[in-house]
Amino acid sequence: MKILDKYILKRFLTSFFFVVVVLMAIVVMIDITEKNEDFIKSGVSFSQILLEFYLYYIPYIANMISPLIIFIAAVFVTSRMASHTEIIAILNSGVSFKRFLWPFVLGSSIVAVATFFMIGWIIPRSNKAMVLFENKYIKDKFYFDGRDVHIKISPTNYVYLESYNNQINTGYQFTLEDIENNKLQSKLKASRILWNKDKNKWTLEDYQIRNFSGMGKQQIIRGSYMDTTINLKPSDFESKYLHHETLNFNELNAYIAELKDRGAENIEVYEIEKYERYAYPFAVIILTIFGVIVAARKARGGTGFQIAIGFILAFVYLIFLVMSRSFATSGAINAMMAAWIPNILFAIIGLVMYRFMPR
Repeated sequence: MKILDKYILKRFLTSFFFVVVVLMAIVVMIDITEKNEDFIKSGVSFSQILLEFYLYYIPYIANMISPLIIFIAAVFVTSRMASHTEIIAILNSGVSFKRFLWPFVLGSSIVAVATFFMIGWIIPRSNKAMVLFENKYIKDKFYFDGRDVHIKISPTNYVYLESYNNQINTGYQFTLEDIENNKLQSKLKASRILWNKDKNKWTLEDYQIRNFSGMGKQQIIRGSYMDTTINLKPSDFESKYLHHETLNFNELNAYIAELKDRGAENIEVYEIEKYERYAYPFAVIILTIFGVIVAARKARGGTGFQIAIGFILAFVYLIFLVMSRSFATSGAINAMMAAWIPNILFAIIGLVMYRFMPR
């Protein structure tokens, strides 16, 4: 690695971590102001707030906006170099603009790899602790209020519940149907279904099982109590607040497969989360290159003007990110496409601008 590469790489990564620290300080102060009343009401101590919430909240937020932070850092470093005519001197010495980009690409690649492992395994683990704290001290107690609940628990099994009380893990007017080749094979009905934590099973009360065979014949079995194991858990009726962000890659893929088997309707949120985790590291690299290209020319407005332009473009990227996620959640566009649209758009704009850069 040449001296110039080390010089640029050091300034770039230093600026990145500096922006992270500054923005995180601002975000935490704003968040504390918003949640201060909730903290006081809950009676939680300062050490609990710091160690059980913000210890996990800071890396969560920092990782979430890392593409924007590194874009701002790239604009800041490049605009400073342009204002001091360093870039002109570098290009005049025979270094191509493509070669000038190399330390920025290297630095952003380091951050991208770290981001991939963070969002894939480390951040989801810390999110579980963060969500647990919020549900305990900040959020209102969750009550499942769904009525006439239909859930597909396997390719052939369908569950119906008139209502469910998640405080005592009890369902009412339970029905389990086994349908194969559009024919009802069996039907189980129970007045109540209760979760037995010790046995890790459901207990049915006042149940009736009807097994259907050919020629319209059926066998009826009745009873007062019966323990059974089905692909249904109390967690299916718990709060799903940030649930998609508490699953690591393996858990996320498994949960998506389970939702598909069930024929669930809220699968888009989890698919978007999955594809965004792959798109985020590439966004770090793409936005870095884009930021360098934007700020490489010496502007009359000076460094401050270029940094302001950088913030505006970062805001535009964020808008596209939010819009594409909203469209995917509503089912208007594919989840994979939604995750990659902002990256593709900024990559195309960057390539067009690159063609007009001085060599």
